[in-house]
Amino acid sequence: MKPLMDRETLRGHHDDPDWVVVDCRFDLADQEAGRQAYEQGHIPGARYMDLERDLSGPVGKHGGRHPFPDLDRFVEKLGAAGIDDTKTVVAYDDQGGAMAARLWWMLRYLGHERAAVLNGGFQGWKKAGHPVTQEKPEPTPTRFHPRIRQPERLVGMEETKAEKGWVIDSRERERYEGKREPIDAKAGHIPGAVHYFWKDNLEEGQRWKSAEVIRERFSDLPKDSRPIVYCGSGVTACANLLALHLAGFENARLYAGSWSDWISYEENPIRQGPELQK
Repeated sequence: MKPLMDRETLRGHHDDPDWVVVDCRFDLADQEAGRQAYEQGHIPGARYMDLERDLSGPVGKHGGRHPFPDLDRFVEKLGAAGIDDTKTVVAYDDQGGAMAARLWWMLRYLGHERAAVLNGGFQGWKKAGHPVTQEKPEPTPTRFHPRIRQPERLVGMEETKAEKGWVIDSRERERYEGKREPIDAKAGHIPGAVHYFWKDNLEEGQRWKSAEVIRERFSDLPKDSRPIVYCGSGVTACANLLALHLAGFENARLYAGSWSDWISYEENPIRQGPELQK
């Protein structure tokens, strides 16, 4: 299944019992804003999944700001939302797909290929005049069966530290170069990492650029490479993983803890300033 869903296709299926729509709106600066926005209006039938409560686990000394949740608990939440192996899942947010891509990637990691991100997000849906409701669905609970076929797609600090190939930093350039760090305790990037800001995959209206344009953007990567992708906490990195999937790099890997995990180890080196592309 293609990783991006156009709104007209979703419009024709949003009330299909075999399709599940998930609202992933979330604001890092106001953690209740996403749920409040959902309650004020959402795509009919959409369930809400919270980045902190549903798509992340408890924060500890290591693991980053948004560690992966316990997979057994996450699988239970998927089942409670009515998601099983037979369902097509379409996730959306209002931030260019950053939060929705996190759910998309997690589902694919668990072996669920029938998942996509709504291109243009909630704003595009509304702008097109499609229906919005405050009514909350009542999903029929089911059982989701995970099938993790490629566990190596999820990596930790040690694998990233040992990586001799491509490591991609998805944050904005000022954070990558260590000129500004508004969130984490240390500024800079993992030595050797190259910079591909995730928002450079988008065009006006929070829509994604074409696959051809995105393939050209990542044309420096060897076709057989399996890059490790990170960001601040493993969220917007998933948007770059979606872009890499569009570009044909289906085996790219996620460093889930990302920069916030990397800097939790005092011995880890940090580099500031630009890096030469490989």
